[in-house]
Amino acid sequence: MVALPRRDPRHNTIAAIDAAVEAAEKCGAPRGHLGASEIGNPCDRALWYSFRWAAEEEFSGRMLRLFERGQREEDSLSDLLRWAGVEVQTIDPETGEQYRHRSVGGHFSGGRDGYGLGLKEAPKAWHVLEYKTHNAKQFARLQKEGVAKSHPKHYAQCQIYMHHGRDPVDGNPVHRAFYLAVCKDDDQLYAERIHYDPAFAMKLEARAERIIYAQQPPARISDNPTWWECKFCPYYQVCHQRAAPAVHCRTCAHATPERAGVKGNPEAARWSCRLHGLPELGLHEQRQGCQQHRYIPNLVTWAEPVDADVERNAVLYRLTADGRIVENSDDGMSSVELAGLSASTEAVERGRVATTEAA
Repeated sequence: MVALPRRDPRHNTIAAIDAAVEAAEKCGAPRGHLGASEIGNPCDRALWYSFRWAAEEEFSGRMLRLFERGQREEDSLSDLLRWAGVEVQTIDPETGEQYRHRSVGGHFSGGRDGYGLGLKEAPKAWHVLEYKTHNAKQFARLQKEGVAKSHPKHYAQCQIYMHHGRDPVDGNPVHRAFYLAVCKDDDQLYAERIHYDPAFAMKLEARAERIIYAQQPPARISDNPTWWECKFCPYYQVCHQRAAPAVHCRTCAHATPERAGVKGNPEAARWSCRLHGLPELGLHEQRQGCQQHRYIPNLVTWAEPVDADVERNAVLYRLTADGRIVENSDDGMSSVELAGLSASTEAVERGRVATTEAA
């Protein structure tokens, strides 16, 4: 009998599982909206980068499996509430899908986990239901500090869902949320009723609108690249290290998120292209982009725009590292080629710094 190999933490089958999960994630459609789950992020620029797909946030297979586990947990928590005598509604009868909020021309959106009626703390009031999973450390902090302090993004998400919430029976406003969390380590449960704060919710809504329609990147939370919130941001390289943003419609100066939705469906978000005269760009078209892409100038952090020719769809840039003039145009460099210079110019600058320090 052939001996089985010793246990290897890099087991080929596990690696294959994670590779399959990662591949499936890459095949999925990108999220086209600014999510209610993210509006509590303290950095305006990070939210703008996210909405504009400035960089693709990549997760390991393990992390993707963790996210999937959190989604599966939603059904389990709904069942627990039902067993406790709570009426739980998770599907919008008008759409046959999850209850969703859409606002700001359809560009600001999020899916509620459901609505509940008959909670022991307030049996006659409908509540927005929000489910979360936490590890032991996060859960202990949640128990000690409550949702608003320990997880402000979750608190903001609940406020937006209440701001747009309507009960599934009479359509009346829903001004309470029931936050139900489970600890993944030992299955402890935590519950908290959250009251609607209309002033705070309206500020969040106004913030979403400001970010969505901003034509240039808004201010960072910090200009210090060592700031802890920046170091863990998925857009750190683009924001602080002059990495080139992805080349597609959402980073193009010709594309616009429109305030009016798709014809016949005003809640559906719409993007247009001024250069090609296209009133509607689908998500696939936005992801693909075209050869006439021209960066939103403030995204080109490795060069300075010095001139533009609208008729030729051309922009002249002076590279920060060596002062060369390059043209982003049909006759000159494409945006992909211009993006390729970000790494080379950064390398030149690093070399200059090293030479200066050595001297």
